[in-house]
Amino acid sequence: MAGPAIKRDCATIGYAPAERLFNDMPIKIPDNLPARATLEAEGVAIMGEADAIRQDIRPMRIGLLNLMPDKVRTETQFARLLGCSPLQVELTLVKLTNHVSRNTPADHMGSFYRDWEDVRRERFDGFITTGAPVETLPFEEVTYWDELRRIFDWTQTHVHHSLHVCWGAMAAAYHFHGIDKHLLETKKFGVFRHRNLVPDSPYLRGFSDDFSVPVSRWSEVRREDIRPDSGIRVLMDSEEAGLCLLEDPAARSLHMFNHIEYDAQSLSEEYFRDLEANKPIAAPHDYFPGNDPKHPPLNRWRSHAYLLFGNWINQLYQTTPFDIGAVGREPSPLSQPG
Repeated sequence: MAGPAIKRDCATIGYAPAERLFNDMPIKIPDNLPARATLEAEGVAIMGEADAIRQDIRPMRIGLLNLMPDKVRTETQFARLLGCSPLQVELTLVKLTNHVSRNTPADHMGSFYRDWEDVRRERFDGFITTGAPVETLPFEEVTYWDELRRIFDWTQTHVHHSLHVCWGAMAAAYHFHGIDKHLLETKKFGVFRHRNLVPDSPYLRGFSDDFSVPVSRWSEVRREDIRPDSGIRVLMDSEEAGLCLLEDPAARSLHMFNHIEYDAQSLSEEYFRDLEANKPIAAPHDYFPGNDPKHPPLNRWRSHAYLLFGNWINQLYQTTPFDIGAVGREPSPLSQPG
């Protein structure tokens, strides 16, 4: 879209009037994506292609590389959080080119996902890599490791800033900095109290000093393995669960090792699924009321999940080039507010 450079204040967003900033701006997803009905029922603003074209505004282009087995559940969770911003977001669902999902129908993947090989010439303001159920394997033994490494390198030239989650965050930290993961004797599983270590970080604006985050993993990244010269800052951690969120300006990334995107039932479904499979597992830590699985869980992290994603999208908007073609070519890491 031709036009003046985007203003970095609340006066305008592209050609959009100022009052639009303070209304709920929608997330643009395909009309028949299963997540759409769920999000509309929750009051998340959704936009169709025709409505998006009529708006004089450049949306934030965000790609989601979905490595989780339950693609529909995961895409709904991330779309819910991306739709919380006052900025228009255009979500592109991305899949590995040479890896076939065994848990999601092929027609869903064919209808809503694009191969990374088909999008790698495009540019994105933000890019998210999800977790994956392969964390007990060495990275090099993951069947799609070579392609994922190429994707990580591609984010450095075609993406303004990335958010890597759980195993995706461990994989990115290993790829960019050689920080290996450590296997745990028992699964770190439940809802754990976390600390806000850098209150002045633009990503933690409005965060409480103490808050809860869901954790579900068999491995961890340790603080002592982070080299002092890496430029990485620890933004969140937990005395019980360890590192949670790292800021990595050199790799244009945030690394989130836990599942702040989970909805209220996610840990419950994991727990009962493992019980049905006769896997020895304790009830999730501090999750069920009274630690009794007979009681439905309460979501105590939702507000901070919305806040983190809203802060991230705001940082994208404040710092990304107005010309989408310039994304990834600018040298500025996102360590300071725009």
